Amino acid sequence: MTFRTRLVLVATGAVLVVVLLGSVATYAVAYNSLVGSLDTTLEQNARSLIAGNAEGVVPKIENTCGRAAGYCSQVVWADGHVNPGDPQALAITPVTAALAGSLGNGTPQLFTTHVDGISVREIVYPLGSNYRYNNVTSPGALVMPYGGALQLTLPLAGVHEGLHHLAVALWLIILIGVGFAVLLGLGVGRAVLRPLDELTHSVEDLARTTDVSQQLDPGGPDELGRLRRAFNRLLAALDASRESQRQLVLDASHELRTPLTSLRTNMEVARQMEKLAPEDRDVLINDVLTQLDELTSLVADMAELARGDLPQVTKGPLRFDELVLGAVEAATTHGRSRGVTFATSMSPSWISGSTHRIERAVNNLLDNAVKYSPDGSVVEVACGDGVLVVRDHGPGVADADIDHIFDRFYRAPEARSRPGSGLGLAIVAQVALDEGGRVSVYHAPGGGALFQLAFPTVTAPHPSGSAGPD
Repeated sequence: MTFRTRLVLVATGAVLVVVLLGSVATYAVAYNSLVGSLDTTLEQNARSLIAGNAEGVVPKIENTCGRAAGYCSQVVWADGHVNPGDPQALAITPVTAALAGSLGNGTPQLFTTHVDGISVREIVYPLGSNYRYNNVTSPGALVMPYGGALQLTLPLAGVHEGLHHLAVALWLIILIGVGFAVLLGLGVGRAVLRPLDELTHSVEDLARTTDVSQQLDPGGPDELGRLRRAFNRLLAALDASRESQRQLVLDASHELRTPLTSLRTNMEVARQMEKLAPEDRDVLINDVLTQLDELTSLVADMAELARGDLPQVTKGPLRFDELVLGAVEAATTHGRSRGVTFATSMSPSWISGSTHRIERAVNNLLDNAVKYSPDGSVVEVACGDGVLVVRDHGPGVADADIDHIFDRFYRAPEARSRPGSGLGLAIVAQVALDEGGRVSVYHAPGGGALFQLAFPTVTAPHPSGSAGPD
C-alpha cells in the first residue's frame, strides 16, 4: 500500500469517525428531545385530569384505549385493581402497583412500553391519599380504598416517524461526508506529497549521476525544508569524504613513487651484482632494505589511517603514564645513535581506549621529537591527568605550518629533506579524534615544538577480587 493511499484512507477514516459521532450525537439529542416533549404532554394531561375534579373525588375514567391507537387511560387503586366493572386497558406492572399503594408519596414514572403491538410512552401518576372512588351513578357506593395511580399513554408513532426521517438525512450526510473525505484525502495527498515527490526525483537524479557536489533547494522552515537541508549536509559530507579519498590516493601515489623509483634503480644495478665490489654490494643491499622499510612503514601508516574510522572493540581502561614510559624506553633506543635523551615527569593517570592505537600515537609523537631534535639534545616528556606533553628543542613549527601539520602527507618545506611520509602526526590526530581526545601543537618557550595529547580520564579499576573503597 502506497503512502498516498494510506494518507487518503486516514483522512477518510478521520472524517468518517467525526461524521458518525456527530450523527449518533444528533440522533440521541433528537430522540431525547422528542421523547421529552411527549413526556411533558403526558404529565400535563395527567395533572389536568386530576385537577379538574372535586377534591377527594375522581370521576370514573374509562379504562379503555381511545379511537386512535395508543391513546389509553386507566385508574389503578391502592389494592392493585381497576375501577369495578371496567376492563383492564393497560398492564399493571409491579412499579404501577407500588406507586398506586404509595398514598401519593411516590414520584411519577415515565417509560416506554407496548399496547396491542403499538409502541407508546406511558406515565404512572400517583393520586393523593385523600382520593377515593365514588360512582356518581350510584351515590354512596364506596367500593375502593383511598389512594391510587393514574395511567396515561400516548403513541410514539410521530416520534418514530421523525427519527426515521432524521436517520435518512444523517445517512445521506454520512455518505456525502465519506465522498468529501475521499476528495479531501486526494487533495491533501497531492498537496502534501508534491514537494516530497520533487525531493524524491532530485535524490533519484543524484543517485543516477552520483554527483554529490550538487545541492538541493534548501526549502522553507517546515519539516521538508529541514529534510532538504539535512540531505544537503549529508551530500556535503559525502563530497568531502570522496575528495578526501581522492586526495589520499593522489598523495599516496606521489609518496610511493619516490621509494619505488629508487628501489627500481637499485634493482637495475643489482642485475649486475657480480660486477660490483663487495663494499658496493653491501651499500646496495642496505639501500634496498632501507627503501623496503620505508615502503613497509608507509603502507602501515596508510592502513592505520584507512581503518581509523572503524569502531574499536578492544577499548578498556589503561595506565597512561606506564604506556608512555614504555614508549620512551623504545624511543631512547632510536635516539641513542644521535645522543638524544629523554627527561620524564610522570604521575599515575588512567584513561580508556585502545591500547595499541594510543601506543602508536605516543610513539609517533616521540619519534617526531627525536627526528627534529639536535644531536645531543634532551626531549622533555610529562604525563599526568590524561595529558601527555612532548617538548623538543628543534627548529619548532612555523606559523604557516601549524594549521596543516596534522594533515595527511603534509610536510613543511624545510622537512622534506628528512625521511618520512608525512603520516605520523596525521595518525596522532586520527587516534585522538577516535578516542575522544585532542592533540595540539605550540611554540615552546626558548625554541622548539611542544605537542600536547590529551584524553578523558577514568577511575582506576579495582584489582580483581578486592573490595572498593567504602
